[in-house]
Amino acid sequence: MFGLSPEWVLEDGRPVATATVLSHPEQAERLRAACPEAAPTAVLAGDPCYDRMLAALPQRDRYRRALGAGPGRRLVVVASTWAPRSLFGADVDDDRDDLLPWLLSRLAAELPADEYRTTAVLHPNIWYGHGPGQVRAWLENARRSGLDAVPPLEGWRQALIAADCVVGDHSSVTFYAAALGVPVLLGAFPEQDLDPDSPVAALGRTAPRLLRHGSLRAQIDRAVEEHDPGRYKALAEQTSSAPGRSAVLLRRLFYGLMDLPEPRTHTALLEPLELPPFRPARVTAPVRVLVRWIGTDPPEVDLVRYAVGGDEPDPAEGPDAAAESAHTMVDEETREPGRLRVADVVVRRAAADDPRLGPPAAWAAEALASHPYCGLVAYIDGPDRCVVRTRDGGPLRLTAAPDPDGRPDLCDPAAYACALHAWTASGRSAADAGPVLRVRTGTTVHRVTVEPLRAPLP
Repeated sequence: MFGLSPEWVLEDGRPVATATVLSHPEQAERLRAACPEAAPTAVLAGDPCYDRMLAALPQRDRYRRALGAGPGRRLVVVASTWAPRSLFGADVDDDRDDLLPWLLSRLAAELPADEYRTTAVLHPNIWYGHGPGQVRAWLENARRSGLDAVPPLEGWRQALIAADCVVGDHSSVTFYAAALGVPVLLGAFPEQDLDPDSPVAALGRTAPRLLRHGSLRAQIDRAVEEHDPGRYKALAEQTSSAPGRSAVLLRRLFYGLMDLPEPRTHTALLEPLELPPFRPARVTAPVRVLVRWIGTDPPEVDLVRYAVGGDEPDPAEGPDAAAESAHTMVDEETREPGRLRVADVVVRRAAADDPRLGPPAAWAAEALASHPYCGLVAYIDGPDRCVVRTRDGGPLRLTAAPDPDGRPDLCDPAAYACALHAWTASGRSAADAGPVLRVRTGTTVHRVTVEPLRAPLP
């Protein structure tokens, strides 16, 4: 019984701790059954980690924007603990060797880049047991396809609050997600390693399993759309017997252990969860762009973009195979420079005043000369804008309209560049795409202003 059996709580037959803090009476009962000697040290004091997440739930939309998940985009969190039969472990069973790298590659191949955002939450023991460099190397292909990896110690709580679906295992992170009411899919779950009476084991009997041989996108969408908010109500009730009160109970315990009176002038409070730094999705792997539809009144392009991994099937073979047309977008900083020779769209991401590249218009002219077979180049110099140029005209500024509250559009501006390329490749003039080009990604429409790039003031 992890954490409650004698090898965890006794030394030389005596309790290690003066007080063993537990969050729910069921834990006290299991401690009493597993190690009666330590039962007198049990103290029920809630769960400060859970309380911090409960208090932060009203900030969910802000966390989503910080993690690059705007309206119309689903945030999928992949969470793993560090045990051998975890989602990250390589020996779950004979059919699931290297499960996590496979899963992340499949997610990148199946989930449209502008309609989903994938974030990995790995247990700190994975990062420090194997070394950050090794973990980053294992995740590199998925990161090039847009994966965001949360740092080992901070940020995972905000990711859970922001998530639309969590693909996990028997980790506490997956359990917290269920307790918060987030749809959960279990990618690995070793029942034999768990106390059958534990709440985590109950999660394994309640949550649906991720099927390796089915469509991952369909399973995620089904988990989100068919989720019953009350499905994990009993698990939430077992997370803490004193939700929202852990700070008060823990301070009372600490001062009691010191045999000191509690301060009467200050309320016991927990640190609020910080707003994470803005991490927009960036795909440096080649991107396959499938154009579903082009309309002219008003100008509109409906497209879907997929990151292309080295060993993954071409997304054009999937449900979007009936697209009207297709093209390829490649980041100029790609690790596969040979891809630039066959790219239809070449993009560069940098600040507008980057002295290494010169003004965006100057870079665009040089890029067209450097990549003679591409039809459009795009300099992305902001979260909602870019400068593009085709072979038939001057530089254009593409800028997405903000939402009704004035917040910037969070779609990757490269999608706007791809939409304009699709428009011009169909035989239409770039000038006819303006003044506003509607770019549709999934169920979301982005209104993109198309205007000639103004020369900078002297």
